[in-house]
Amino acid sequence: MTAPTGAPDLLAPDFTDDPYAGYARLREQAAAATVSLMGGPPMMLVTRYDEVRTVLTDPRFVTDPELAGAGVNARDALLRRAGVPDDLVGYLVRTILTADGDDHTRLRKLVSRAFTVRRVQALRPRVEEIVAGLLDDIAAAGADGTPVDLVEAFGYPLPITVICELVGVPEADRAQWHRWGRVLTSMDPERIPGVLRAAVDHVHELIAARRAEPADDLVSALIAAQEDDGDRLSDQEMVTMVFAIVMAGHETTAHLLSNGALALLTRPDQLALLRAEPDRWPAAVNELMRARGPVQFTQFRYPVTDVELGGVPIPAGTPVIAGLLPANHDPRAFDRPDEIDLRRDTGRGEGHLGFGQGAHYCLGAALARQEGDAGLRMMFDRFPRLRLAVPAQEITWVPQPGMSRVAQLPVLVS
Repeated sequence: MTAPTGAPDLLAPDFTDDPYAGYARLREQAAAATVSLMGGPPMMLVTRYDEVRTVLTDPRFVTDPELAGAGVNARDALLRRAGVPDDLVGYLVRTILTADGDDHTRLRKLVSRAFTVRRVQALRPRVEEIVAGLLDDIAAAGADGTPVDLVEAFGYPLPITVICELVGVPEADRAQWHRWGRVLTSMDPERIPGVLRAAVDHVHELIAARRAEPADDLVSALIAAQEDDGDRLSDQEMVTMVFAIVMAGHETTAHLLSNGALALLTRPDQLALLRAEPDRWPAAVNELMRARGPVQFTQFRYPVTDVELGGVPIPAGTPVIAGLLPANHDPRAFDRPDEIDLRRDTGRGEGHLGFGQGAHYCLGAALARQEGDAGLRMMFDRFPRLRLAVPAQEITWVPQPGMSRVAQLPVLVS
C-alpha cells in the first residue's frame, strides 16, 4: 500500500528545509493528517499538543502492530527500505523502545536504576570534568581565530563519552559509535547493513568481555540480572538494550547541545539573561528542548480500536506517529510558541513533550538535561566572546527522518 496522491512526505523539502513551517501548515489544517515517510505506506501524523499527549499516554495506542491487528506494518516497511537485513531486524523491532505492557515494564526495570535522578546527580562531577576537557581542546583549536565546529568538537563527544562510560563501552571503541550513528540515522540502504552488523557484533563482543571480567557498568549489571534469573532477559534482548541505549543516549543529546547553542548564539538577549541570572539555566535547557528539541516525531503507534483525535477518525491498526515538534509549537498550548523565552512559565513539570510522555517517556531525560545544563552553561562561561563564524542563514540542517540537527556549527572562541 502506498500513500494517497497528495499526502506529504516528511522527508520532502517542505519539511527538511523548514520543518517548523511545514509541520505548522499540517497542524493548522487538522489535528491529524495522512502523510508518508520515504515514499512508504500511509500513516497518520498527529500534530496538536493535546492529541499528541493522548497518543503518548492512552493505552489504546501500542507500539507492536500485531497487538492492534495492523494491516500495514509501517515499521518493518521502513526498515526494509533502509536496507536492514532480515536476520538483523529483530535487533531493531524487539527492544525496550518498542515493547508494550509487561514486556516493556520488565525491560525498563532492568535499566532504570542507572538513570534515576539520584544516580544522574552523582554523575555531575564527572560530566563537568568531561566538559572542561572538551572546552580546553576547543580553546586550543580556536586560539588563533580558526573556526571550530561545535557539532564535532562538543555536541557529539560529550554525550558519547558519558553514555559509553555509563554502559561500559571501552574508550578505544567510542569514536566508532559516532561513525555508526551517522550512518544508521542516514537511512542509506547501501551503507546501513554493514554498519548495523558491525555494531551488533561489537555489542556481542562487549557482553562476552564483561562476562569474563565484570566491571561497574550497565552491561555487567545486565549480565548479573540474567544470571540471577535467566527468564528476565534473553541474550538478544541484552544486545538490543545496549545498542538502543548507546545510540539513543548520544544522538539526541548531541543535537540538543548543538541546536541549543545555535539558538542562544542567535538570541543575544536570552543569552544575556542567562549570564545575568545563571540560576535560570535548568529552565533554559527545558525551553531549548521545547523550542529546538532534536526529535521531530516518535516511533510508530497503532490504535487497538477505532479512535477519534480532534475530530479526525483513525481506524484500528493505522500507523500513527506523534508529532513532538508541531505539538511543542502549538499555539493552543503555548503563548508565542515559536519564540525562545527563557522566562516562560510552564507550570508544574516540563510543560513540553520533547522527551515524550507516558510509559515510553525518555529513560535518559534527567541525564540529557544535566548534560545540556553543564555543557552549555560551562561553554558560554568559558567563552564570553563565543560567536558564529558564519551568518546564521548559512547554517544547514540535515534531512534526517524524524530529527532536527545542523550539519556543522562553526564558531569563533577568541
